[in-house]
Amino acid sequence: MSILWTIIVGFVAGVVAKFLIPGPNEPSGFVLTTILGIVGAFVASYLGQALGWYAPGEGAGIIGAIVGAIIVLMVWAFLSKRGNTA
Repeated sequence: MSILWTIIVGFVAGVVAKFLIPGPNEPSGFVLTTILGIVGAFVASYLGQALGWYAPGEGAGIIGAIVGAIIVLMVWAFLSKRGNTA
């Protein structure tokens, strides 16, 4: 059940992040949006644990997943701009 919950939270976080940070080079589609949110949740969990906000083994919630997905989108935009100018 936790994998299904992670997918649902990841999808919601990815949709919200794409709504907050729109862009022409963003990943699109159900699968990529879900992956964006899931990666965002992992990024938020890792950063939160590194900064001492979360206990070891504790994951980020929906807000943390959204913030993590926004970070992933910003990195994606930076790398896609850098790749197009070469």
